[in-house]
Amino acid sequence: MSLTAPEKRPTVLAVFLVIAGAIGFAAAFLLTLDKFTLLEHPKAQLSCNFSVLIGCSTNLSSPQGAVLGFPNPLIGIACWPAVIAVGVSILAEAKFSRWFWMLFNLGVLGAIVLVGWLIWQSVYALFVLCPWCMVTWSVTIPTFFAVTLYNLKMGNIPVPAGVRRASAVLYAWVPLITIVCYAFVAIVAQVQLDWLHRI
Repeated sequence: MSLTAPEKRPTVLAVFLVIAGAIGFAAAFLLTLDKFTLLEHPKAQLSCNFSVLIGCSTNLSSPQGAVLGFPNPLIGIACWPAVIAVGVSILAEAKFSRWFWMLFNLGVLGAIVLVGWLIWQSVYALFVLCPWCMVTWSVTIPTFFAVTLYNLKMGNIPVPAGVRRASAVLYAWVPLITIVCYAFVAIVAQVQLDWLHRI
């Protein structure tokens, strides 16, 4: 008879991954439709174009909008269903090996690096905020922190015990950490673009 308590299923994380994945996929899908529209009609006025400061056209038509040689939204269409699948699998009581969690974490790390770069490019190079891009940013940021801190606290990423304890504490504060990140991006955008007065 085992004396160790069974590992508790991370239901909250699972539900969050399903919701975040669905929102991210929807944003990527809408951006892809807008890209198709621009390919057919380069001067089309997209529904996401609200002003000179807020719109999708500039981002979609820029080199930054196709980092890997194809439209960035296709990355979201390919990857967000995987996030949903992980969430659904956890809810279905699937248990993943450490290597799987590490690969999944590598994926969300790549996502946050790409999003961070795209935020920088939007604010400092393109001088425009893309609404659907911002939706993607808004779910990528908490997804990265939730998955990473969960893996650290559970030991899926090998770290010292002190780091695991600190990660367990921080994991409960992911919503606040996310809000702080949102505020930081908003402040950077305000300083550079003065968006509060220009929208």
